Amino acid sequence: MAKDVKTNAMRILDKNKINYRVNTYECEEFHDGLSIAKMLGQDPDMTFKTLVTQGKSKNFFVFVIPVDREINLKAAAAAVGEKSVEMIHVKDINKITGYIRGGCTPIGMKKQFVTVIDKAAENFDEIIISGGRIGSQIFIAPDDLVKVTGGKYDDILADG
Repeated sequence: MAKDVKTNAMRILDKNKINYRVNTYECEEFHDGLSIAKMLGQDPDMTFKTLVTQGKSKNFFVFVIPVDREINLKAAAAAVGEKSVEMIHVKDINKITGYIRGGCTPIGMKKQFVTVIDKAAENFDEIIISGGRIGSQIFIAPDDLVKVTGGKYDDILADG
């Protein structure tokens, strides 16, 4: 892989000697993760999106869940010891994370926020997350994602 196509997330994985694979695809603008998974013929259960929230404490928290599911904000708040958490506004994603909508990944944000990965990830040897920009994906072992983000697993999905 050419040096100029590496994202910050990939450089961090390399630095930490974590195995991963990269997939790139043509995409000029934001499409939700479920649409991308369908377009690429990927299993949406193993394709995860990155959600950024803010708690009552004003701290930011990162949650990683399957693209075809919704987050249970009460469970998410409990997982990080907050009274409640709310999704940040789309317009604030870049300012807070350094990434843009559709390219946000839990690895290599401007600051390492507390990260929770839904337990569903444990069902797979490898999951798919954003590579750090639109048109880029990282295939990574869930335990390696937990390790590199300093995260943890928890049950944070809404019913359904």
